[in-house]
Amino acid sequence: MRALLVTYGSRGDAEPMAGLAVALRARGADVRVCAPPDFAELFAGIDVPMAPIGRSVREMVKESVTGAAPLPPESLPERAARVFTATYDAAMAIAGECDVVVATGLMPAAAGARSVAEKLGVPYVFVACFPTYLPSPHHPPLTWPGRPTPPDVTDNRALWDLNAEHLNALFGEAVNTRRATHGLPPVDHVRDHVLTDRPWLAADPALSPWPEPADRTVVQTGAWIRPDERPLPADLEAFLDAGAPPVYVGFGSMALQDAQGVARAAVAAVRARGHRVLVGRGWADLGRTDDQDDCFAVGEVNQQALFRRVAAVVHHGGAGTTTTAARAGAPQVVVPQLADQPYWAGRVAELGVGAAHGGPTPTFESLSTALGSALSPKTRARAAAVAATIRTDGATVAAQLLLDTHGRDGRPASP
Repeated sequence: MRALLVTYGSRGDAEPMAGLAVALRARGADVRVCAPPDFAELFAGIDVPMAPIGRSVREMVKESVTGAAPLPPESLPERAARVFTATYDAAMAIAGECDVVVATGLMPAAAGARSVAEKLGVPYVFVACFPTYLPSPHHPPLTWPGRPTPPDVTDNRALWDLNAEHLNALFGEAVNTRRATHGLPPVDHVRDHVLTDRPWLAADPALSPWPEPADRTVVQTGAWIRPDERPLPADLEAFLDAGAPPVYVGFGSMALQDAQGVARAAVAAVRARGHRVLVGRGWADLGRTDDQDDCFAVGEVNQQALFRRVAAVVHHGGAGTTTTAARAGAPQVVVPQLADQPYWAGRVAELGVGAAHGGPTPTFESLSTALGSALSPKTRARAAAVAATIRTDGATVAAQLLLDTHGRDGRPASP
C-alpha cells in the first residue's frame, strides 16, 4: 500500500504523522508526506520522502506575533486560498499511485488534501489530534478570529451550527473556487466535507476520551507517538547529572509576545520553589536569563527521554507535549495560548496530574502558585498513576486499520 500523509501546522501536527509513517513503514507500506518546510529534517530523519507546502510556518507565526506581517481576520479567506493551492499542488506532485490520503492540520490544507483524493479516486481520512476539533454535543467549538461566540448561545449543538456557518463564510468561496479549477464540484459545507462523517481521533483515550453519545462516528486510535531513541546531548546529560531534577519550561511551536519576560518570570518562579531550571528554546527562542549554573537552555531534543528526568513540565498545552509529559509521569503546569491548549489545560487539572494556568501570560506570582500545586507529592503520585494508563500503540493501531481497510486488495473505489 502507498499512503500519502498531509499535514499543515506546527510540530504538534507533524509529529503524529511521523509516528504513523514509522508504523506504516514497519508494515511494508510506501509512505509519502506533504508538510511545511519546517519539518524537512524530521521526515528525512525517518527516511520518508516529503514535499514541502508553502513557506515556513515558523516564520509566519513569528511575523504575526512581532507585527512584522500582521494577519487581520479579513485576510483569512485569501490565506485559505493560498494554503489550499499550495497543499493541492504539493500533494499531487508526490502522490503517485497512492491508495489513501490521510490529512490533519489547518482546514484549508485538509480541504486541498481531500480534493487530491477525489481527483485520484482514492479514499480520504481526516484525523484530529484532540476531541474539540470535532463537533459534539459535549463541548463547544474552537473560536475563530473575528468570529466570537455569542454570549447568549450556550447549547453546544447550536454553537457547532454557527461554527459551520463561520467556516463556510471564511473558507467556502476560496475552497470552491479552487476546486472548480481542478474540475471538482462545489461543496456546501466545508467543515463537514473536510472532517467527513467518520473522522479519526489520534488522542489517548485515558488522557483525552471521546465523549459518547455523540452525533457522528469517531474512530479513536490512541495518540500517534513516534518512538524516539535519540540520546540526549552530552552537555544536557551533564546538567541533569549535576543536581536534583530540574523543572522544564518550554512553549514548543508558540511564538510569544514577550518571550524574555516570560522566561524571567518562569526562571524566578522555579527558583523560588527550590528547583533548577531547564529552558526549552522552541519557536519563542526562550533562553537563559542570567549566567547562574542552575539554569540551562536546550533546543529540540528527545522529550520522551528528557521528561522522565525532570521534576515538572511547564508548557503551552500542545497535544504532543501534554501526552509526552503524561506518559513520562511528569507533573505539568499548562499555560494555554490558543486553539486546543485550554482543553488540554483543563484535562491536566481534571486528572490531577498538574495545574492549569489562568490565561496565556504567566507572571512570577501566577507561576509560583501553579508550581506549588504541580510539585506537591499528591500531584506527583497521581501523575505516576496516570502514566501507567497511557497507551503507546496508537500509531500501530491506525497503521493496521489503514492496511486492513485501504490496502490494494480491498480498496474502496471512491473516498
